[in-house]
Amino acid sequence: MPAIIQPDTHVAQTDPPNVVRDNIEAVANLEQEFLKSRTPVDRIIDVIADFTGSLRFVIGHLVLFGVWFLVNGISVPGISHFDPYPYTLLSTVVSCEAVILSALVLMKQNRMGRHADERDHLHLQINLLAEKEITHIIQTLQVMSKHMGIEESARDPQTRELSKDTTVDHLAAELRDKIHNIGEE
Repeated sequence: MPAIIQPDTHVAQTDPPNVVRDNIEAVANLEQEFLKSRTPVDRIIDVIADFTGSLRFVIGHLVLFGVWFLVNGISVPGISHFDPYPYTLLSTVVSCEAVILSALVLMKQNRMGRHADERDHLHLQINLLAEKEITHIIQTLQVMSKHMGIEESARDPQTRELSKDTTVDHLAAELRDKIHNIGEE
């Protein structure tokens, strides 16, 4: 019987293997392509949405509200009250800002959702391809085992089960049924 070669687990690896680096590069290229494909309007929306989700935005608004309340609530020499309590003008401005910012953030989220869907489709394609490749490898190993007279793998129920082609439609239907049944409990 041939000796089984064990990997050397004591070797410290400082750099990732070329395959890993290639995969990192491929993912980075996909993300770069996505960013480059944005329209000018998308880029503006991203800048605004990113800024409104920052601490600078919150602090800026707190300062603005504080100044607004001071100017309109306390007598400041040389400055007249332009929006006295209950600050109707401030309420109107903040409401308009909220509507516009909400729409911009939703637009960005919709675009990011479409991008996530594209990534999910890519993941599904890769997983389906990997499943077919692994099934083929198992089937090839079974043929090789039979040829070499190794019957244990041919009798192993898990190996036999894994060597069958997977039907995605059947799996998806079974998953939907399972999830639907959980929701009814």
